[in-house]
Amino acid sequence: MTTEPAPGAMTGLRVIDLTRVLGGPYCTQILADHGADVIKVEPPAGDEVRDWGPPFHGEDAAYFVGINRNKRSIGLDLASEGGRAVLLKMLESADVLIENFKPGTLDKWGIGDDVLRAKFPKLVHCRISGFGADGPRGGNPGYDAIIQAMTGMIAATGSPQSGPMRIGVPLVDITTGLYAAIGILMALSERQKSGVGQFLETTLYETGLAIMHPHAANYFMHGKPPALTGNEHPNLVPYAIFPTRTDNIFIGVGNDGTFRKLAKEIGKPELGTDPRFARNKDRIANRDALRAELAAVFSQHDAGPLCDRLLAAGLPAGPVQSIDQALTSAHTLHRGDVIEKDWYKGVASPIRLSRSKPSLRRTPPKFSQHTAEVLGEFGYSADEIAALVARGAVCGNERKR
Repeated sequence: MTTEPAPGAMTGLRVIDLTRVLGGPYCTQILADHGADVIKVEPPAGDEVRDWGPPFHGEDAAYFVGINRNKRSIGLDLASEGGRAVLLKMLESADVLIENFKPGTLDKWGIGDDVLRAKFPKLVHCRISGFGADGPRGGNPGYDAIIQAMTGMIAATGSPQSGPMRIGVPLVDITTGLYAAIGILMALSERQKSGVGQFLETTLYETGLAIMHPHAANYFMHGKPPALTGNEHPNLVPYAIFPTRTDNIFIGVGNDGTFRKLAKEIGKPELGTDPRFARNKDRIANRDALRAELAAVFSQHDAGPLCDRLLAAGLPAGPVQSIDQALTSAHTLHRGDVIEKDWYKGVASPIRLSRSKPSLRRTPPKFSQHTAEVLGEFGYSADEIAALVARGAVCGNERKR
C-alpha cells in the first residue's frame, strides 16, 4: 500500500457509514483504503470500541484505530428529527449506506428501506445484523463469540485436552465485513446495468455457517459432527504442529505426491512408500504412528533453517510465529505490509491492484472531527452547523458518556 494519496478503484464512491464495533467498520475500511469517501456517522457517545482498550492513542483504543483509517467522522443524534434530516441530506449524493442497527430501528425512525428506496432509488443499502429480521432468532443481538458457539465453530475447535475453544480472532465479525464489502460491490456492479440500487444484508449467523468448511460439507456427507482434533486436520495428514530443536513448525500436506516429496526431503523416503502412509486415507488411519515418525526427524533440526529449506523445495511448512515476529519479518517488510502516517501504524490492504493502488490518506478520525468540513460540503453554513450543534442534532468534538 502506498502512503501518498492516489486515486483508487473506489475513488468517486461516497459511503455513509452508520456502523459501529467491527464488522461494518472493517467493511468500510476496505472501501476507504481503495479511495471511497467514507463518512463515519457516530452516535453522540461515539463508536463504543473507542473505549475498548488499553492500549490507547489519546482517548481512542487500538481496537478502533485498527479498523477506521481513511474515514471522516461526524457525530449525529439519529434519534432526533434534526439528526435524521442531516442524514437524509447526506444521502442525496451517497452511493452506499451501511448500518448495523437492530432490524426495525430505521423503520421506527421513519427512514426504513422503503422510504430510502423511494427517496434515493440508486442507493445501495447494506445492513449487517446478528440473525436477520425474521426467524426464531430474528432481531436478536449478535456477537462474534456467541455466533462461534451457535454455528458449531467452538465445538469444532480445541483438543480433547483443552475442550471446546473460542477461535482467538473475531473471525465471524471480520468475515461478515468481508461479505458485506463483496455484496456492496455486487450491488454496485448490478446498478450499472439496472440503474437502481438495492437492499442487501449480511448476518453474523449466516456468515458463521458459511465459513464452517469442511465441517458442514463433511456432515452433509457422513452425518457426523467433527471431533476435537486440536491442530490436526480432519481430512488431511500430516497437517499439524510439530516441535523442532528450537521452535514449533506447522506442516500441511495436501496430497500424496507432496507427502512423498516431504519424506524424501527430510531423508526418510521410505515413509512415502510405507503402506501405512502411502495414501491420505492410510495416513488418517495411522496418524499417530506417522506423527511419531515425523516428530523424531523434526526434533533433530532448528525451525528456521528447516522451514526455509522445505519452502524452497515447494513444500508447505512454516514457523509458528507470534504477531511481533510476523509484523517484523523480512517478507512482511519487503512486501510493504506495514504502513505508517504520522503517529499511525497499521497493516496494509491485502488487495493489490496493478493500477488502482490503495493508499493511506487519513489517520483514524477523532470523534466528530470532520463535522464542519463534511456539513460544509453538503451546503450547511457555519451558522447552521452551530445551530445544529446547539440543538444536539449534530455533535461537537465532545462525546456524551
